[in-house]
Amino acid sequence: MSFHVYLSGEIHTDWRDEIRRGAEAAGLDVVFTAPVTDHAASDAAGDHLGETPSPFWRDHQSSKVNAIRTRTLIEQSDLVVVRFGDKYKQWNAAFDAGYCAALGKPYVTLHDAEIVHPLKEVDAEAQAWCTTTDQVVEILRYVLKA
Repeated sequence: MSFHVYLSGEIHTDWRDEIRRGAEAAGLDVVFTAPVTDHAASDAAGDHLGETPSPFWRDHQSSKVNAIRTRTLIEQSDLVVVRFGDKYKQWNAAFDAGYCAALGKPYVTLHDAEIVHPLKEVDAEAQAWCTTTDQVVEILRYVLKA
């Protein structure tokens, strides 16, 4: 069975590569997709549409362009992994988790125990809470090979 997995959230560490490597080492048939992880490129996604009167409208314009990719890839995925790092508040990741919940799309969260409390509602809707990328790979192994 082939699986499509969308890797949402934190962009400042190599967690996506760890999951990809783990899935490959386990021989799993997984297609991984992700949002644009180049922060500057994401912020500028709508700049080609013209000047905006304020930073709010620039962000608004770019977020709508980014949503084309994000919504499409989440909807096409079989599972979404939502990573919350400890350095920045990933409001976009929380939104992606909520979008998954609204769609009935299975998702797992990936974060440290220190932020369990602020993520309690997000975790309550998730199919699993992982603290390591190895745990994510083990979920994929189980789902695909059990």
